[in-house]
Amino acid sequence: MSESLKEKTARGLFWGGISNSLYQLLGLFFGIFLARLLTPDDYGMIGMLTIFSAVANSIQESGFTQALTNRKDAGQDDYNAVFWFSLCTGGVLYLLLFFCAPLIANFYHTPALVPLARFLFLGFLISSAGTAHNAILFKNLMVKEKAKAMLTALTVSGTLGVIMAYYGMAYWGIATQNVVYIFTFNLLLWHYSPWRPTWSFHFQPIREMLPFSIKLLITNVFHFVNDNIFSVLLGRFYTKQEVGYYTQANKWTNMGHTLITGVVNSVSQPIMVEAGANPDRQRKVFRKMLRFTAFISFPLMFGLALIAPEFITIAITDKWLPSAAIMQILCIWGAFLPINYIYTNQLISKGKSNVYMWNTIIQNLVQLLVLLLTVSYGIYVMAAIYVTINILWLFVWHYFVWQLIRITLWNVMKDITPYLSITAISLTAGYFAAKAFSNIYICLINKIVVTALVYIIILWSSKSVIFHESINFLLKRRK
Repeated sequence: MSESLKEKTARGLFWGGISNSLYQLLGLFFGIFLARLLTPDDYGMIGMLTIFSAVANSIQESGFTQALTNRKDAGQDDYNAVFWFSLCTGGVLYLLLFFCAPLIANFYHTPALVPLARFLFLGFLISSAGTAHNAILFKNLMVKEKAKAMLTALTVSGTLGVIMAYYGMAYWGIATQNVVYIFTFNLLLWHYSPWRPTWSFHFQPIREMLPFSIKLLITNVFHFVNDNIFSVLLGRFYTKQEVGYYTQANKWTNMGHTLITGVVNSVSQPIMVEAGANPDRQRKVFRKMLRFTAFISFPLMFGLALIAPEFITIAITDKWLPSAAIMQILCIWGAFLPINYIYTNQLISKGKSNVYMWNTIIQNLVQLLVLLLTVSYGIYVMAAIYVTINILWLFVWHYFVWQLIRITLWNVMKDITPYLSITAISLTAGYFAAKAFSNIYICLINKIVVTALVYIIILWSSKSVIFHESINFLLKRRK
């Protein structure tokens, strides 16, 4: 790996890490206030609509962010075409879902969803105006600028959401927070992006990018369906309260793994594209990303599972305690999810959107079928099966990446197993260190401190390259 590529990777990871850490801390702050003020039913109302917003947002974006990133000679006509195409698609989709809102409410037997859905769906209409600008920042590794936009948007929207919840506006506070976040974020994307749209529109760039982007679009739709299928099934066959428990557990789990995936995704595809066609160079980049991800993902996500009962009780009160067990199960997959993103980004960077698409579709269909067959067994069984299928499917992703860059499963296991083993030892120490205490606060502190200390001591004494490189880089940034 050349020095320039190393520097770009390090800078991207640094700013990605800083921004995502601050973002998750702010999210934690606002999430605690909202969860204390609202009920599981309130979160259940939003959870039942999440899948529609996610799928619609994916359709209006249509995979053009990655398509523009892979397009080395992207110019004014390309970005302009994507801007107008995305904006028009977002408008059509909003009108469609606006008139379908009564059907959605009938599906869940909840009439109050009609006005809520029509308001919440404004989010993806607004985001359609920022697709091209987001692609500019992503392609040029403008991680710092995107971080400022995210943090500002979260601060503004989170504050408004808490105020509305405090004054008794229930789930409307969460809905308003979502819409205001998207509006503020996209407004700042326009501010930081040097590009501006013009009235001229040429469909040729869309035609050229469509064969690649349409596959990402279909893949992303299935991906979002997979991520939100629990909310749909629980909303249809269970109660709003149970949807709320799952939504809360999923929110905190997502907050944990998003801290890592946000860092990885901010640099992985552009860096992999820049690595070129040299297989040796590609393998080095891939393995470096893999080791770094395992180094931070395993202790963070498995550690979050360890402290879930204490964290839920202290942060958002014991009314949410049933969500802790769900959260612990989801955290297992959350530990491996960032690794999954490295595999998929490798495929995308090589233009293998067809492989990405079909493998995702097959995986999602398998999961949906199994979940439908087990829906009567309860949420814990469904969550365990969901996690198991996702982890086992990593071997399928590995097969396709092996075909591209010839990285062996043995090398992958060599890269991630040490961090998994050290994490297991650290968590065991933290668990037994806390057993002697009945006070929930002391128990939480013991688990965190002992686990972190054991993890750091083992990495330090074993002279872990990733650990020492990370420390040296942070010390260098302070100078």
